[in-house]
Amino acid sequence: MAKSGKKTFGLDQFYNGSHNRVERGLEVSLVAVVDVETEVGYGLLAEQTFDQTFCPDLTRMDYYLHHLEITQPQLPPQVRYLAVDGAYAKEPFVTGVRALNLDVISKLRRDANLRYVFEGEQKARRAKRKYDGKVDLADPTGLTWVRELQSGVELYTAVVWHVSLKRKIHLAYLLDRRKPNKPSYAVLFSTDINQSADDIYRFYKLRFQIEFIFRDAKQFTGLSDCQARDVKKLDFHFNASFTALNLAKLDAHQQQSGQKPFVFSMASVKRRALNDHLLDTFISTLGLSLTLIKSHPNYLARVIPV
Repeated sequence: MAKSGKKTFGLDQFYNGSHNRVERGLEVSLVAVVDVETEVGYGLLAEQTFDQTFCPDLTRMDYYLHHLEITQPQLPPQVRYLAVDGAYAKEPFVTGVRALNLDVISKLRRDANLRYVFEGEQKARRAKRKYDGKVDLADPTGLTWVRELQSGVELYTAVVWHVSLKRKIHLAYLLDRRKPNKPSYAVLFSTDINQSADDIYRFYKLRFQIEFIFRDAKQFTGLSDCQARDVKKLDFHFNASFTALNLAKLDAHQQQSGQKPFVFSMASVKRRALNDHLLDTFISTLGLSLTLIKSHPNYLARVIPV
């Protein structure tokens, strides 16, 4: 995120996904949990990424792994998978996550170096054969077809060996044929080789909930509006911003009634809060009866939707 001045802690060059380039500013890493039923994410712990001059011996991946390690005791016990962007699909990070007894779900480069695992009969007097040829990601014929996700989009799978990650992974390969002259593909994976391709695809899509968390925190709870420069004050501000967003989601969830799917809009929450504030101002200024107005059926119908 952008930050003016020269004395703020953690100022460094970071990749800005909005502008697709490296820019000077601050970076905040967030570990969030996602409810797979409601598909809503909740920020758990934010940590500012230190600049490289603070500790040159540590890489950015070391910081991210440390952030996950200090957050893990706060994770719900049923959490098994860590869904991350393709930038995290690096051997030190994946190995570190596996050491924490979590499995990684992420995205591979289109030119990832993969090998088919040999599953044929081994010869008695030779070294065990491990691989059965290189995976050509442009040609899915060597993969196993799973199903059609939607018209023109197919899901394939296979358990393969990733040369750089130095481990077996389970692929969820998406082939988009909606443009016959220019088919495209995306390669997702999980370090849990027993996980289904459907679950890999589903959980990776839920990763984008963290993008919505950052969007709402920037637009409505002041994530990027802090003028502090000290590391402790910045840390408090970042986590307070995400906590305010969590409280808004909790309040919206508690007001949910019936069997309708839970849909959260921070813009709607803000609008309702503003309307409540204006109503209280009118009541106080005009000397109206608070009980009479707030017990009216029209007010209750607005507060508690049916």
